Amino acid sequence: MEITVTQENLNKALNIVGRVASSKSQLPILSNILLRTDNNRLLVAATNLEIATTQHIGAKVVKQGAITIPARLLTDFISNIPKGSVSLKLKNNNIEIESGDFKSTINGVVADEFPELPTISEDTSVHQTMPADEFKKAVAKTVIAASNDSTRPALTGVYWHSFEKKVFITATDGYRLAETKIASKDLDIAAIIPAITLQEVLRTIDDDSKEIDILFDDTQVRFLVGETEIISRLIDGKYPDYRQLLPKSNTTKVDINRDDFLRITKLAGLFAKESGSSGGVTLTADKEKSNLSIHSIASQLGENTSVASAKITEDGKITLNSRYIHEALSVIDSDDIEFSFSGKLAPTVIKGADDDSYNHIIMPLKS
Repeated sequence: MEITVTQENLNKALNIVGRVASSKSQLPILSNILLRTDNNRLLVAATNLEIATTQHIGAKVVKQGAITIPARLLTDFISNIPKGSVSLKLKNNNIEIESGDFKSTINGVVADEFPELPTISEDTSVHQTMPADEFKKAVAKTVIAASNDSTRPALTGVYWHSFEKKVFITATDGYRLAETKIASKDLDIAAIIPAITLQEVLRTIDDDSKEIDILFDDTQVRFLVGETEIISRLIDGKYPDYRQLLPKSNTTKVDINRDDFLRITKLAGLFAKESGSSGGVTLTADKEKSNLSIHSIASQLGENTSVASAKITEDGKITLNSRYIHEALSVIDSDDIEFSFSGKLAPTVIKGADDDSYNHIIMPLKS
């Protein structure tokens, strides 16, 4: 292999692809990045056997070839040399890198030892496209509710599915649930995508990204973002029938400014996080006073009560995890929030007052 590429393009590709390379795997080859010529382009790829990321960049190819190089060393070296042309030449399984006054030789491993990159057939897959900005917002709103508990693998993913001729993505950890509608299409989709995969796709999207092309088959999902392709295994299992848990209606409804709600939640959270792992705060809706108050107490530090004006339909009181409230409010775009519940033990709904596409459900704590 003998090629010339630009430092800027190679550096960008290595930073995107290198995140997937695993230095903790029992297979040393997985800590390497694959470099392989593809006609007049260079393929840069990495995999941890669950996710594979590839990116093509333009190259002046003098001689075809392939090699794998330690991801961390190659990425750090390329990122620290000046912008300009970089020549890569393969000699005896080593890669010689030259750029201006900089020259290095890095020991490689033959490409034959690198795992075969996964593929997904466009002919037999379900296809969906989304504007990049819509994808980013929808995933950010839901992935926060995914679980970290590996003993319940289905909950560590995001459920991408169709229901009544609409497409939804949903995540839950058993204590909260986030659901957003992303399309009104009659597609046949029921896939549990690992949350870490979607977080990797989010990191790949930049200001130049226009559209996300998505393919689903029975076991894999592919995301195409510009010249970057991410293929991931789906989580094998059945997602809980969560819709039966969604409140049909609530007696106490609070219409409140988002920034006001976020501010009093933050203040209450300062004390709640010191009071124990539950982070519980008590919210009281007062119809007569037209306000929502949040009370928190930490036995070693003191207590706090913060109040914000709100429109209330009926008095109510409930105890919730302050971090869950804060994270829900942080991903909602609306200026005003509709916050509703029915009694101390029923699920709470947080949503944008002008947005029916997104619901965030939080289970109450015992007060």
